[in-house]
Amino acid sequence: MLNVIALVGRLVADPELRRTPNDVPVVRFSVAVPRSYVRQGEERQTDFFDVVSWRGAAEFICNYFKKGNLIGIDGSIQTRTYVGADGIKRKVFEIIANNIHFVESKAASQESSSSGSPSNEVYSNGNESDFNSRTNDDDLPF
Repeated sequence: MLNVIALVGRLVADPELRRTPNDVPVVRFSVAVPRSYVRQGEERQTDFFDVVSWRGAAEFICNYFKKGNLIGIDGSIQTRTYVGADGIKRKVFEIIANNIHFVESKAASQESSSSGSPSNEVYSNGNESDFNSRTNDDDLPF
């Protein structure tokens, strides 16, 4: 079986870190990804994907990404169902982000938002300690 997805798109809003009742960091955000094709006579369409990230990856995203930043994500798709307040059963498709990638340079990132992010860095769930110790952009090697 295979459940893998990779996206490159722009953050729709500033990510907001939350914590579960057990104090586990989590962030939910949306990524806008323009379709790679345009039908003749139509405008380019964009898809919006809901993404969830946990623990160190969630903290990493909140520390280094802002609305409008280009972000690379690889992970898996998860479905869940719930019953809304109106009593209707709903199904949700979410992307669980395992690895987070900077896609644009620090200068390009600063042009698209007021805060910068380093280039060529990757967050991988296996390397949480590498990023938890960083406090600001001055600590980064570029």
